[in-house]
Parts: sequence; structure tokens; C-alpha cells
Amino acid sequence: MHAVELRDVEKSFGRHRVLRGVTLSVERGEAFVLLGPNGAGKTTLIRIVATLLRQDSGEVRVLGYDARKEAQEVRRRIGVVSHNPLLYEELTARENLEFYARAFGVPIRRAEEMLERVELEERADDQVSTFSRGMKQRLSIARALLHSPQVLLLDEPTTGLDIRGRRDFYALLERLLEEGVTLLMTTHHPEEAERLCSRGAVLHSGRVVAEGRIQELKASVGSLEEAYLRATGEEGET
Repeated sequence: MHAVELRDVEKSFGRHRVLRGVTLSVERGEAFVLLGPNGAGKTTLIRIVATLLRQDSGEVRVLGYDARKEAQEVRRRIGVVSHNPLLYEELTARENLEFYARAFGVPIRRAEEMLERVELEERADDQVSTFSRGMKQRLSIARALLHSPQVLLLDEPTTGLDIRGRRDFYALLERLLEEGVTLLMTTHHPEEAERLCSRGAVLHSGRVVAEGRIQELKASVGSLEEAYLRATGEEGET
């Protein structure tokens, strides 16, 4: 059983077709990356898998559950992290996690466990408004992991992070992979994909225009960045 499976997924907003027959599968325990320019459909795809949007047609399954018909079962098994941390800045780190623990229906003690997990226990009683971008993103990961999801969806999670923030974030994701959590992520940074992911796909105008193991994509053209440019037709553009 795949962790995530999409078959012929279509999505339009009005007359604008955002996804055009997307078919992909993500294996359990792997890190899979979606690359592509702005407007390619990456965020829409992530939102559909997260049950935040419904596809117009096609099938989406997460750990065997139909994302349209069994959305609640899917939500119990996924965590979502985006460039928007979805945190209450006027609350402390601990208060944020305790609030979400109640919302997820998990023991309040999970808040302390997750603060330690992302190495924020020393700032637990500080307001989130005082946190750096990197600290907010680590807290966002803690929020997403409160209910022990098997699949973590990440939509451009390192946007706005400095070099140190990215390094710490990568290290946390690598630990999750070692524990068997499946990652499905979007990024504009080929080097990020190369470090974290074993397979990926390039989306362009709502279609999958290249797919395969990261090393295979690199080998075909010399680098993942070149693979991205060639697949999207941007090679040579200024």
C-alpha cells in the first residue's frame, strides 16, 4: 500500500485548470519532492492531499483511505507544515501546543514532549511573537507531530529561513525519516530536494513533466536544477 496515491487528478478554479490529470505515488517511509515554477499546481496538490480542497475528478488516497470520502481518517494520519506556521503569536509556545493537543484530542503532556523534540523547551513560556522565523517553523513541526502522523506534508517549509534555520530544519526532517515518517514536500530549492528526498516529480502547468529518483533526474542532465529547467521549458530564459 502506498502512503500517498493520486490517479488522474484534475482541479480547476473557474476556467483555470490548475491540475491536469496528475498521477503520482509516494511509498511509505520515503521523502518525495514536488518541484515546479509558481503556478505549477504544487500547493493545490498538497492541499488536496491534506483534504483542505477537493479535486474535481480523479482519486486521492492516503494510506489506503479515500481523501474525499474518508477525509477524517486521512486527517488523523497526516501532519501539515507550510510557509505559514499557523501559530497564535500572542500565546506562548507551550500554550500553542496545548491548544492544538486539545483540538487533536491527544494528551496535554504531548506538548512538553514535542517542545523537547524540537529543542524549544527553554523557550516554552515565551510568546511566539518573540521567536525567529526558524523557531516558529520548528514549533510548527511540533504542532504537526502532536498526533503522531504517519505522513507529513510540507509546502515550501523553508521559505524565509536563514542558513542556520534551514540546517536545523533539515536535521529534524532527517530524524523523522529515520523513524519511518513519510514526507511529501514542495520546494523551489533543488539542493533541498537533493539532501532530503529519494524521488521527485516536476510539475509544470498542472502536469507531471518529469518523475523519477533524484539521482536519475540528475544523471540525465547533470544536475537537479538543470532537470527542473529542462522539464519546465525554462532553460535558457532570462
